[in-house]
Amino acid sequence: MTSTTHHLPPRIKLIWGLSALGSCAALVVITALLWLTYRYWDWPLWITIVGLIITLAEPLIEAGLIPYRYRFTRYQISDLAVEMQAGFIFQKRVAIPIARVQNVTLKAGPLLQWQKLTAVSIATASTNHNIEGLELAEAEQLREQIMRLAQEARHDNA
Repeated sequence: MTSTTHHLPPRIKLIWGLSALGSCAALVVITALLWLTYRYWDWPLWITIVGLIITLAEPLIEAGLIPYRYRFTRYQISDLAVEMQAGFIFQKRVAIPIARVQNVTLKAGPLLQWQKLTAVSIATASTNHNIEGLELAEAEQLREQIMRLAQEARHDNA
């Protein structure tokens, strides 16, 4: 069986953007709390300024990296392994041997459900690996394919 490389659906970029917006909201609250500590408890002003800089920079960097993240995130399934790759400069490549797969779970929070996407979690005895957001039909087919290959690999080794 040949394996082809798959990319995530383009709608995942919207989810990542909303995640950056959520990070920004959380950082605004933290910065406001830092300002209150400066104002009422005489904490040094520089702490609030650092919080404000982080509040402005982190979401901008996170949102700015979305096209890069999307372009270099991919996965493929073969008879021997599930392979995932992310990043170009800081490259991460993971190969999960099919024979080690114990469970494949589909998960979707409210944002993924809204975009009709689901995350695929591949569990081995020692760790979990995630494919962040696939179309529901593709995710279900992927789960069935991986579990079928894992079952065949276990029967071949028995």
